[in-house]
Formats: sequence, C-alpha cells, structure tokens
Amino acid sequence: MTIQVPEAARNTVLEFASGMTRADRHRMAVEDVRGGLRLWRLAWSLGWLDIKLRYRGSMLGPFWLTISTGVMVGSLGFLYSALFHMSLKEYLPFLALSQVLWGFLATLVSESCVAFTESEPVIRSVRMPFFLFAIRILVRNVFVLGHNIFVIVVVFVALRQWPGAHMLLALPALPIWIINALALSLLLGGLCARFRDIMPIVNSVMQIAFFLTPVIWKPQQLAGGEVWLPLNPFFDVLEIVRAPLLGQVPSLYVWVGALGYSFLLCALAWAFFIRARGRIAFWI
Repeated sequence: MTIQVPEAARNTVLEFASGMTRADRHRMAVEDVRGGLRLWRLAWSLGWLDIKLRYRGSMLGPFWLTISTGVMVGSLGFLYSALFHMSLKEYLPFLALSQVLWGFLATLVSESCVAFTESEPVIRSVRMPFFLFAIRILVRNVFVLGHNIFVIVVVFVALRQWPGAHMLLALPALPIWIINALALSLLLGGLCARFRDIMPIVNSVMQIAFFLTPVIWKPQQLAGGEVWLPLNPFFDVLEIVRAPLLGQVPSLYVWVGALGYSFLLCALAWAFFIRARGRIAFWI
C-alpha cells in the first residue's frame, strides 16, 4: 500500500524556527495540523498496531485490562458501598463509570508525555507532521476504552439500570474530550521531550488528583463542600460525560468549568506548539 504524504508533511520536520517570525511559525503549525488530519488513516493504523504489539502473544489481548477493571470495580463496589453506607445498586454504576473514564483519562495523560519520544526513530527518519503522533496516542487509547466499556454495560445490565434519554447529553462532551486529548499530546509530548523530569511529576500529580476527584467517592459525600468541586478541572471534564450516563444533568457550573479549562489547555498547547514545533526533532 502506497501512502501519499502531503506537502505540509514534507516541510514539517527538521527546520529550526529561531529565524522565523511568529506568523511563519503559526502558519507552519497550522499546516502541521492539516497534514496530520490528512494522514488520519495512517494514525489509525499505527494506533491499532500499538495495541497488537503491546499484547502480542497474549490469548485475550487488551481484554486482560477489561477483566482486571471488572474485578476491581466489583471488589471496590462491595467494599466501599458498605464503608459509605450506600446501596450497591446506587454506587456500583457510579464506580464503574468513574473507573473506566478515569482510567482512560489517566492513561491518556501518561502516554501523552511520550507522544514524541517513543516515535523518535520515525521522526528522525521520515518527515511527518507531529500532529500525526498526537492522533496516534488518542486512537490507541480509544481502542482500550472501547474494550473497557464492556464493564459498564455488564454492570448496567446486571443491575437493570439505564440512563435513558439523558445519555444523549454526553454527546456534546465527546468533542471536548477529543480536542483536549490532542492538545495534551502536543503540550506534554513537547514538554517531556525537552524536560525529561516532567513525566514523573505528571504521574505524581495524577495520583494526587485521583484522590481529590470524585472517582471512588461521590460528590454528595462532601456535605456541602461539593460547590467547590467545579474548581477541579478533572471533575468538570469527567462529570460532563459521567452525569448523563447516570441519568443526571450536569450543572451549568460544571459545563462552564469544563469549557473554560479546555479553552485554557488548548491555548497553552497551541502557544507552546507554535514555538517549539521546529525544535522537537532536536530534543528527542
């Protein structure tokens, strides 16, 4: 199969931007994104290849992760429903959704840190848009998320609980998650290529955020303190998907927080990408 590499891709890698104006850097960054979008089939194939190589020789492949997630949800569901004095029928769907969505988010953040460094041989040997590698990170994590959704379906079927028409309210949140994922890959991928100490810092922050975000505990347990939760960006982004799937409507504050934090993330990622894109090949 012959892959046609667009003109933008041939001018993307291995130019040092120190002598260029900001307008030139902005134009070339836009061309990089366009070139990456044109190569979405290649990004899809690379993401699927990553999954195949990761579980090569395994009989169940990525379903091992699904099984472990299911066992964790079941175990924690029985334990924490008793500790929190909540009905299992009420708590287990919340926990299943939270664990699967947080697992996707945490893995995406962690792998965004190596978006460019893990592709060093390709970047050094073939001229391709850097945006292609951001799409690759997103694609392979979406594949894993697709397997783990099976855990949510099993819990809903077993407890005979369905979100109903409210689940349609989660659809507007999906583009936000996709855009944020691509922005994270560009930002963290470039930063971690330049400063290798950032990745362990990011992983530590995600561990702290796990306990500060309603994942294994419900917002209502704060007894009035839940009004401050929209200040947590992880809660806002998580809630705009989780609440509709639980048959609830996200509050206006949650949506404003999610959109505000997403805009800030995209602005930071774009500003950094414009400035650093021409140096990434020299950093890895």
